[in-house]
Amino acid sequence: MPATRTHFTDRTDAGHRLAARLTHLRGPGTVVVALPRGGVPVAAEVAAALAAPLDICVIRKLGLPHQPELGMGAIGEDGVRVLNEQVLRPARVTPGQLAAVEARERAELERRARRYRGDRPPVDLRGRTVVVVDDGVATGSTARAACLIVRARGARRVVLAVPVAPEDWTERLGDVADELVCVGTPSPFFAIGEFYADFSQTGDAEVLRRLAEAGSRLAPGTAPAAADRELTLPAAGVDLTGRLTVPAGARGIVVFAHGSGSSRHSPRNRRVAEELNRAGLATFLFDLLTEDEEPDRRKVFDVALLGARLTDVARALPGDPAIGPPSGAPLPLGLFGASTGAAAALWTAARLGDGVAAVVSRGGRPDLAGPRTLAAVTAPTLLIVGGRDHEVIDLNRRAREHLRCESEVAVVPHAGHLFEEPGTLDRVAELARDWFVEHPGAGP
Repeated sequence: MPATRTHFTDRTDAGHRLAARLTHLRGPGTVVVALPRGGVPVAAEVAAALAAPLDICVIRKLGLPHQPELGMGAIGEDGVRVLNEQVLRPARVTPGQLAAVEARERAELERRARRYRGDRPPVDLRGRTVVVVDDGVATGSTARAACLIVRARGARRVVLAVPVAPEDWTERLGDVADELVCVGTPSPFFAIGEFYADFSQTGDAEVLRRLAEAGSRLAPGTAPAAADRELTLPAAGVDLTGRLTVPAGARGIVVFAHGSGSSRHSPRNRRVAEELNRAGLATFLFDLLTEDEEPDRRKVFDVALLGARLTDVARALPGDPAIGPPSGAPLPLGLFGASTGAAAALWTAARLGDGVAAVVSRGGRPDLAGPRTLAAVTAPTLLIVGGRDHEVIDLNRRAREHLRCESEVAVVPHAGHLFEEPGTLDRVAELARDWFVEHPGAGP
């Protein structure tokens, strides 16, 4: 991480960026183990990218009696205890004080282990590569304890992976892990949270949801994805890269057109894509602009340019072996647009006509496509907007007046432009899923 103190947007963003450095570990012998609670959202993204099982390793930090945020050690499952003498000695912690802190934290550790796992046994780690993931390393006590626990449970190889850590973290932890992977090691380093724009506390509800989603994705009898990989396609003179995910037996594919200030790593669009994948729809999330072009605001709002590139990608995608069945028709095509990407999606839908089965816009600017383009769209179109995004609601309703196809404006109550309010993005994902599932064919 450069000295400019670049932030991660949130733990999901950190997980995406960390996963990109761990692709060499993808395989049937890999297990991802998260440190609750903050490490779970990060690890969930890593596990999804590696198509690996996700488990937890419950650790509790032992905070100094007079300064609880500073760890003097950590305890973990199976009776593991790790002490940091560099913190303990100068703090002059007595054995009685240490015992009192450990007893309190041990009770909380057992409570959380029961809550997170219930009656489920831990994933069998024997003979496997175990990727231990947290949202960052500070003193390293909890990470050390986690590595010792998974090693004791039979891990053949231990990989410690975090988004951010101090410069000397490899010296501190190189003796307990076979490999250490980090997105950035900034200096100076004071606290993990300073490198996140959103470092709000991860609640038990989110931990349980993430574990349940990972469990359902890899539950016995669940078919693995037929494809989940990076794919580069030519479009209007440039090569554009995206993430292609194809569930086994996919019945359609949805191409995502990201808007201004976003990318294929957008946690909002990835959340929608995951919901579509669970519904049996393939997804392709890609960037409409190259890295060199992204700072150019003129290109960000050049709907004709964005639409032409999206059209080329939509035409080329069915030719990919993972998408185009060798002896049948290609999968029905849907388009999902956000912000200016919504205008590009409608631009493409107007030009491909019956080649597009359905269009969904999230917080989009369909008005930027122009009245003539909107009138030419034949694909059923759903415009999703936040109830608090009053200006965009008005723009979407005006744009809908020009559509001649089946269309709806869906207003999500209490949501702002980015759908950051609790539950609002889940509602977007449900609306998009239902629209694409209910409009599976091509043509008006």
